[in-house]
Amino acid sequence: MKKYLLGIDIGTSACKVAIFNRQGEVIASQMGDYQVYYPKPGYVEQNPEEWWEAIYKTINATLLKAGIDNEDIAGIGVDGQSWSAIAIDENGKVLTNTPIWMDTRANDICGRLNKEIGEDAIFNLAGNSLQASYTTAKILWYKENLPQVYESIYKILQSNSFIVYRLTEVLSQDKSQGYGLHCFDMRAGTWDEKMCKRLGIPLDFLPDIYDCHQVVGYVTEKAAKLSGLAVGTPVVAGGLDAACGTLGAGVIHPYETQEQGGQAGGMSICLEEYSADPRLILSFHVVPNQWLLQGGTTGGGGVMRWFEKEFADFEREEGQRTGKSSLELLNEIAGKVNAGSDGMIFLPYMAGERSPIWDVHAKGVYYGLDYSKTKGHFVRAAMEGVAFSLKHNLDVAATAGAHINELRAMGGSANSLLWTQIKSDVTGKPIAVPSSDTATTLGAVILAGVGVGMYRDFEEAVEMTVKVRRYHVPNMENHEIYKENYKLYLDLYKNLQNVSKENCLI
Repeated sequence: MKKYLLGIDIGTSACKVAIFNRQGEVIASQMGDYQVYYPKPGYVEQNPEEWWEAIYKTINATLLKAGIDNEDIAGIGVDGQSWSAIAIDENGKVLTNTPIWMDTRANDICGRLNKEIGEDAIFNLAGNSLQASYTTAKILWYKENLPQVYESIYKILQSNSFIVYRLTEVLSQDKSQGYGLHCFDMRAGTWDEKMCKRLGIPLDFLPDIYDCHQVVGYVTEKAAKLSGLAVGTPVVAGGLDAACGTLGAGVIHPYETQEQGGQAGGMSICLEEYSADPRLILSFHVVPNQWLLQGGTTGGGGVMRWFEKEFADFEREEGQRTGKSSLELLNEIAGKVNAGSDGMIFLPYMAGERSPIWDVHAKGVYYGLDYSKTKGHFVRAAMEGVAFSLKHNLDVAATAGAHINELRAMGGSANSLLWTQIKSDVTGKPIAVPSSDTATTLGAVILAGVGVGMYRDFEEAVEMTVKVRRYHVPNMENHEIYKENYKLYLDLYKNLQNVSKENCLI
């Protein structure tokens, strides 16, 4: 019997490949790098071929590190970042870089379509408001700005379906990524031909839809030569990275909630019934017959990566001397600062903002500087600002009827005990932390495991593989401090909203 499952995660800053056994233990994992391009204000794009090159090289390295026979891989699951618009021709050639989830170049197109079709008509079908960061307007941006590309389009793929295609030569669209297109019926999980026509998106551009755990194809000889995988290894459709991370954190029952600490921030609340709110994001879960009510923010773990890159030269040098990482040292100086950062506030709108404000013009802001503030204040305020954006989304979800009791943290920022505790204190919710670094790829391999029959169902898979490593309880004294800072956080955005719009270069 084949013993292992392989997961592929297409992140924003890097890819990850991991091999798991049936108990959810990591046998080996490796990271691969690629670029993010910022050619103009509002433009954020990546080259899918660079994803594929990094992934097949990383698969080879992971197999070598694991020291296992490639024939022992029972199945492959792929998860990926949201809202790509990968245009390929009939031969599978990528026609242009894809705008990614942070890209807002199509904002004017959204405004026009919302007027022409009607915001309510779009929302009532798709369960999501039409915003520039989604796939829909990016396709039409190709039509209006890259007509030669548009005329050559055979299919539009998402990040995970593109890698599935490179592995199997099968074109697919999984249900969880359907929410990127506003011609996707969020109740039925099908394409809506009438809305396709109204939006101006040819139905032929859209691949057949598959359940996320469904085997769609098998590794080809070409892909096997590049990756080191065995020919014929089953590959499932896979899904949205946030949804796979939600599964990998053990969230499969109504109102269980994942807190996301990857490049982006936010949360995903599991629902067993359709419930949409235009301020939030609704997608299908990768688990059948469930939805995820999501908050998706641009300022998550990426905020700390940016801060470390730009302002942590000293910590990098000190880390070499002490054997600690620069991020550990930043955590240490932030931990010496009082809760509330002595009145310093950070707005984490580093690429505009998604839910719940949906403002492409929003900007990152530090407020409350004076001569008493230290680098530690900057770090802690950044952590608290991301936590406020999480609370903002949770508060909106509560007004929509989704009240939660506990969060399950995943992603790199969940490794920070300080940051996780801040999120608990800000939200007033306890936070359980499973294996935070592997939750997303674990979710992808659970899909593969269920798809190939290694697990009886999702209940068995989660029970066998997901283990809580630590637990954070909110400090209610700090929670009271954060209540005041949170009010200021909200007021700052409101007061700066028009300033940001008037001075935006988009």
